[in-house]
Amino acid sequence: MIPTRQEFLDNICYTDLVFGRVNKKLKTNYLIDEIKNLVNQIISDPETTINKQGKNYYLQNKSIELVVNSFNFRLITTNRI
Repeated sequence: MIPTRQEFLDNICYTDLVFGRVNKKLKTNYLIDEIKNLVNQIISDPETTINKQGKNYYLQNKSIELVVNSFNFRLITTNRI
């Protein structure tokens, strides 16, 4: 069963390395708080679709995909769509 958006918001976590990875993949230079706000906006957006494939959740909005580990809700990476 796929968790609710609120469960994602309550449980999403980050490693120190993921912030650099997000900036690299999105070709940005966001601060840590800006990345966290962006992730929360994507999760909260009713247009965002949530799918599970293997051990990861894929949250896609119009332009960005978040990849989140399904066991610990850790953000793994982001992708531009």
